Amino acid sequence: MKINVDTSRQLVQIALGDSLFEKLVKQVEKDFILANNPLKITKTIDGVSFIALIREKIYYLMMEHFAEYLNLMYIIDIPEKEFEHIQITDTVDVADQITFLILKREYKKVWYRNRYQ
Repeated sequence: MKINVDTSRQLVQIALGDSLFEKLVKQVEKDFILANNPLKITKTIDGVSFIALIREKIYYLMMEHFAEYLNLMYIIDIPEKEFEHIQITDTVDVADQITFLILKREYKKVWYRNRYQ
């Protein structure tokens, strides 16, 4: 499966179009809990707020708890080669790029599970 999107918003729009947004939210929430960094996701969260929530949590982990951030990346299973494409400018931009990688990987999990189960 190849996802041809460039931003988190585009990915969320695809998830909404495929009726997989709720499953995406649950998968992200599950993996953050497994990493012992739960997100406070409301039941009626919209796509923009969802992206912002993840980005803020990633920024916080990168700045304050880097070992926990690394553990989260391991649990979500983002391939190391994906990190090679990150453009390092400032921490906020990096957090935004990491958020996109997280959403992309989590969407793949949800898409495959939905398609083959």
